[in-house]
Amino acid sequence: MPTVAELAALVGGEHLAECGVLEISGPAALAEARPGEISFFGHPRYASDLKTTRASAVFVPRDFAGETPAACIRVEDPSAAFTAVTHRFVPVPVAPLPGVHPSATVDPTAKIAPGSCVQAQAVIEAGATVGEGSVIGAGCYLGKNARIGAGCLLHAHTVVREDCILGDRVILHCGVVVGSDGFGYDTNDSRHHKIPQIGCVVIGDDVEIGANTTIDRARFGRTVIGEGTKIDNLVMIAHNVVIGRHCIICAQVGISGSTQIGDYVVIAGQAGLVGHIKVGDGAIIGAQSGLSNDLEPKAIVVGSPPRPIGEWKRGIVRLDRLGQLYDRVKKLEQRPG
Repeated sequence: MPTVAELAALVGGEHLAECGVLEISGPAALAEARPGEISFFGHPRYASDLKTTRASAVFVPRDFAGETPAACIRVEDPSAAFTAVTHRFVPVPVAPLPGVHPSATVDPTAKIAPGSCVQAQAVIEAGATVGEGSVIGAGCYLGKNARIGAGCLLHAHTVVREDCILGDRVILHCGVVVGSDGFGYDTNDSRHHKIPQIGCVVIGDDVEIGANTTIDRARFGRTVIGEGTKIDNLVMIAHNVVIGRHCIICAQVGISGSTQIGDYVVIAGQAGLVGHIKVGDGAIIGAQSGLSNDLEPKAIVVGSPPRPIGEWKRGIVRLDRLGQLYDRVKKLEQRPG
């Protein structure tokens, strides 16, 4: 088992000399850790857990001045340090063997790189390509002319429909659908008539997309997910949306058609964006916000309608005090004369 000294050296941490010989058996959360395990303290809300943890060692910020029964390893970023040492205790995953499973259905015109893996009952249509080292999980479907880059990982039962393109090292979790039809209809003669959705989806390198997220193909042209963007579970992205590089989009977000989102944007859970608006680089949209207008770069908004975060906080405080104000007014009204 590694010692505290060895783990501290791995992440450039500092510790008391007498604690360096402690052996660590594995990682754990502060509240759940047992003697011999290591944890981390990354947010003040966990201060009470830190005071009572049974962990033998804890990563803390370099300026930490609190109390804990555990040996402290001081680092710049406790969460990142914890992640780094966790790999010491996690078994190396077994890499899927290259090749095509006998139960998979692969069109003769599809091109599968020799070092890639196609697992059981996957279906790959005509003209599709799979890059070197990519894994197409059990039950996946690749439509006609779909293109999968190198080093991609498509978990079981994901769908990449016709003409859609994935860059290199893209990860799709179970149930992701890339290239479903956009939601577009013309209404006349008292009926809704489907508008053909003839575009595609283009996903950049190093994108990761969570389970059961859907990304619609463009009505024409492309729906785009930029390089390095990370998308959580249960997100819906409509046709012709363009999302920039290295964005974070949390669970249950809905983005309507033709909206353009810049680079390094953060959209928190359950936020909704109307169509045909622009969100500037580095903006942050708070949880459950409803965005209906363009947003400037680096703006931070929350609420529905969304307001700057400082204004929103003041509004919440005032709303909480309405009861007190009501009681004061009632007393004034009851005064004689």
